[in-house]
Amino acid sequence: MQEFLNTYFGNVMAKLPDFYGSILDTLRMTGRAGAIAFVGGLFLGVVLTVTKEGGILQARALYQVLDKIINFFRSIPFIILLAALIPLTRLISGTAIGVEGAIVPLVCGTIPFFARQIELALAEMDPGLVEAALSMGSSPVEIIFRVYLKECIPGIVRAVTITAISLIGLTAMAGAVGAGGLGDFAIRFGYQRNQTDVTLASILVLAGLVSVIQLAGNMAAKKHTH
Repeated sequence: MQEFLNTYFGNVMAKLPDFYGSILDTLRMTGRAGAIAFVGGLFLGVVLTVTKEGGILQARALYQVLDKIINFFRSIPFIILLAALIPLTRLISGTAIGVEGAIVPLVCGTIPFFARQIELALAEMDPGLVEAALSMGSSPVEIIFRVYLKECIPGIVRAVTITAISLIGLTAMAGAVGAGGLGDFAIRFGYQRNQTDVTLASILVLAGLVSVIQLAGNMAAKKHTH
């Protein structure tokens, strides 16, 4: 195995500390940005669901404002969002490069996507369950937690899975502007120095991460499907 790796991935083997560091950076960016985006996106997705026309807390003005803001941020290509948020990133993180400099744009790029995924997941629920809860005198907060979030766990899990996979792709893109991670590793060594084995190794690791997340998501969704 060692001989195989030295033969076909010689450049990677010569940079193992950098390679391992880039994997850890990718995981750190995905984990930290993902945790923040999960909370923010779940909150916005629920607000969109309950304030839309016919929702349990119908508020057309609030829904329209949030809907337009989410659509606006979703329409901006992530590479442009990275550049546009540099002043804000420096203000919040103190730097616009490295893992710390990637968190703010990753969160801003992921929350709108995840919020929309949550809205779609909650929309799949049988409206009769909400009507039944209302007829029993349940409050809006009780309906949100005991009906929407409880009954839509499989859809929420699928939304988390899709978003996590998308987030990994965004971390790789963030590497193009010095955010670190596998994207940065592949560009600096694989692309700029024409070391194809470095690019291939980065692709294989990213594909492996995506496969693990997809498998875990499928298992979790299946476990919670009624």
